[in-house]
Amino acid sequence: MVNVVLYEPEIPENTGNIMRTCAGFNAKLHLIRPLGFALNTGVIKRSGVNYIDKVDYTLYDDYDDFCSKNPGKYYFFTRYGKKAPSEFDLSNKDENIYLIFGKESTGIPKEILKNNLDNCTRIPCSDNIRCFNVANSVAMALYEVVRQQDYNNLLKYEPFKGEDYLTRE
Repeated sequence: MVNVVLYEPEIPENTGNIMRTCAGFNAKLHLIRPLGFALNTGVIKRSGVNYIDKVDYTLYDDYDDFCSKNPGKYYFFTRYGKKAPSEFDLSNKDENIYLIFGKESTGIPKEILKNNLDNCTRIPCSDNIRCFNVANSVAMALYEVVRQQDYNNLLKYEPFKGEDYLTRE
């Protein structure tokens, strides 16, 4: 199963957008407190565009609480990583894969990253910026996982208007 972990997220618009992305990829979302906002705010609902009820998510008191309840393979997304996500084998559909993203202001704490150097990754970008927005990074990372897993039961057509929408009269 593919999981997204947000370590102490601060910006509700990012989290709402990530919730929608998780719903689209059938990924479980894990939120590690403290959160920089209340989950029931209108901003979250607007950013998630009414898909929040389709997201499986869990709240945790802290990082240790999260780790104690979630065995699997952890990948840490950080601007300090030295490997691209494509360098990891994420193809095992039966493995619990956790994509961990830090808070917008400071990322994942250095102490956590230092203990997991082999699983630190960076989404490559130009030298014009330090890194991508966390919501965009989650979308890119999830796409890499589902691509490696051959889109694992995701629809390749728009479900509401139908597979033949463009050819229908």
